[in-house]
Amino acid sequence: MPSPHILAIDQGTTSSRAIVFDGDGAVAGVHQLEFTQHFPADGWVEHDANEIWDTTVAACKGALAAAKIEANALAAIGITNQRETTVLWDRATGAPVANAIVWQDRRTADACRALVRDGHEPMIQQKTGLVVDAYFSATKLAWLLDHVPGARAAAQAGKLAFGTIDCFLLWRLTGGAVHATDATNAARTMLYDIHAGDWDDDLLALFDIPRDVLPKVRDCAGVFGASAPNILGASIPITGIAGDQQAALVGQACFAPGMMKSTYGTGAFMLVNTGTKPVTSANHLLTTVAYRLDGVATYALEGSVFIAGAAVQWLRDGLQIIETASEIEALAASVPDAGGVTVVPAFTGLGAPYWDADARGAILGLTRDTGRAQIARATLDAICLQSRDLIEAMRADGSNPKSLRVDGGMAVNDALMQRLADVLGLAVTRPRVTETTALGAASLAGLGAGIFGSLEEIAGRWAEDRSFTPALAGDARESAYEAWQAAVARVRSTP
Repeated sequence: MPSPHILAIDQGTTSSRAIVFDGDGAVAGVHQLEFTQHFPADGWVEHDANEIWDTTVAACKGALAAAKIEANALAAIGITNQRETTVLWDRATGAPVANAIVWQDRRTADACRALVRDGHEPMIQQKTGLVVDAYFSATKLAWLLDHVPGARAAAQAGKLAFGTIDCFLLWRLTGGAVHATDATNAARTMLYDIHAGDWDDDLLALFDIPRDVLPKVRDCAGVFGASAPNILGASIPITGIAGDQQAALVGQACFAPGMMKSTYGTGAFMLVNTGTKPVTSANHLLTTVAYRLDGVATYALEGSVFIAGAAVQWLRDGLQIIETASEIEALAASVPDAGGVTVVPAFTGLGAPYWDADARGAILGLTRDTGRAQIARATLDAICLQSRDLIEAMRADGSNPKSLRVDGGMAVNDALMQRLADVLGLAVTRPRVTETTALGAASLAGLGAGIFGSLEEIAGRWAEDRSFTPALAGDARESAYEAWQAAVARVRSTP
């Protein structure tokens, strides 16, 4: 019998990707397609959910072709997704009633400020583990219900369905048969009580969300349903779902409390496993569900940086100082340092630990000697320095990290990973499979399908590619961080 293949759908913020993993956890085939980013107003970010669906299906077919297998050779499908992005669709037709509102979107920042001003933040934080911010789904969904003509009445009549991207893809893959999500995605909506493990009536009342619009919440591993045979050519069990950062935590085999990973993609997201009891942050980190298996939740502290790889895309598409994202490593390495330039990529506000929706990006320290190489170097430095902010908050919350496992598209940049180790003062370890988000989805699907028997079996498949150790003197490290903190203070809207 051939070893079982698993298809991982990795639906991200800028692209839809599918990877076929063979029975040994090796990549057998991959296909990726970018899709359109819509910016209809300042701070607004939207996606066409139909385009996400089309690119996802095409990516799946492309990955199967690259792996040289037919769909009936797949044992299972796992889904991982950009979190918080909010879709509202018609239950009868499956058609979205409007563009999806992306996690980066800031249109509901004023509504969030009003919630804080009216004293609701303590209750929201206690139940959800989240700060009150436009990042999360609740105010996005409320906005759609209030601004799409007829949406609220249709939702109250049970005619509309809400979901994050995983939920929308599951609905479409099953031909509308399954309206469900997993606990990690539910935990990012600001509507879900992470302690009770269910949608919360007080929160639904606060945001005026009808319960009938919400999906069922399930474990991360188990049978969610099966794909309709006309989509990929066979009916395949869908047995694993997790939000992208939690999937990466699984892919990095961070199953013991204290283990930490950071993913460098469009944004940068650092999670530390805190075990089966949630830890409340006193330093503006998020308490979230890391994964839920057999009804038992494991929790994590998370620090979220909104702009990481997106800053490189801005150099390419906005400033046009590079033609391809891969050029940045050589360009940044062509100068010994950033020449006193600091880039603060707060294009959509600042995430953890600042949570400043009105902060905006800046390039500071420009002189006549500044060229595109210094700006490129400062942009990469900013990614590392934002990570240092998160490490400091985690230390203040009681974590004592000894090392950091890294992944995502930017983790293949050796110079960036060395700079990260230098800035953090920690060993940085890159795995052999850097697409750990997809690997985590495949691992959960394998667990849900009975291919893997335990988390320990999954952990035994993790392998190191390279470790980067700090080489920067401590005083230089602290000087760079102090300059960063001063630059951030310059762009913040609030002290």
